[in-house]
Parts: sequence; structure tokens; C-alpha cells
Amino acid sequence: MEQWARERFAAGRVARLATMSPGSRPHLVPVVFASVGDTVWTAVDAKPKSTRSLRRLANIEANPRVSLLVDHYEEDWTALWWVRVDGNARIVPVGSAEGAAGVAALVAKYPHYQAEPPPGPVVVIAVAAWSSWSAR
Repeated sequence: MEQWARERFAAGRVARLATMSPGSRPHLVPVVFASVGDTVWTAVDAKPKSTRSLRRLANIEANPRVSLLVDHYEEDWTALWWVRVDGNARIVPVGSAEGAAGVAALVAKYPHYQAEPPPGPVVVIAVAAWSSWSAR
């Protein structure tokens, strides 16, 4: 994997998380995330939601295979790029060692979380494959 792809992914501010429902329907949502090596964390935060029973969590419980996509768009198409990670996700409480590590990584990346850390749960993704493309 090229180092630039890992760096661009890690620096991304938002990713699109893809999960599959038990009926094999794709579900895609934007998420904030933090990554270290081949581990990616995202968490349920305090932003208003229509329900606390999030479809992404139910989908992960039914099928842990997920993808995360970070991309960059400009009108100058020579500057386009994307990085995707595919892996297996698990849901852990914020009080667990993995959950605490994820929340710490998220707090370090996003200043908003310093005042109000995500209450969780935390999704831990073990990256199995990296894919990327760049117009340059």
C-alpha cells in the first residue's frame, strides 16, 4: 500500500461507512473516524439522531464486513483521489480498552470531541484490505 494513500485516509475529515442489512441492502452513512495502522474507529456521538438504534450498528451485528471511503473532489479532475478500506467491524463499549483507545483517537483528531467525547458505542474496524486511486 502506498504511504500517500494511508496518509490521505488518516487525514480525511469524513468517510462514508458502508454496511449491509440482513436482507443484503446496502446502507451508507457519513461518519467521522480516526485510524492508526490497520485499525479504524468511529463512534456514536451526541449529535441529534432520529433514533439511538442505528441501522449501521444492527447491520454490523448481522454482518461485520464493512467498507469506509475517503475521497477528494475538485473541478480540476487531475486532483481527484479516493482511498477505501475493507474490513471487519465490531461494536465495543466506550468503557472497554478498545473503546477507550478509539475515543482517545477521535478526541485527538476532532476538537469538538474535546468538550463532548462520543458516548458510544464505538465501532472498531480491523482493516483487511486497502484500495486507492489518484488521477495524478
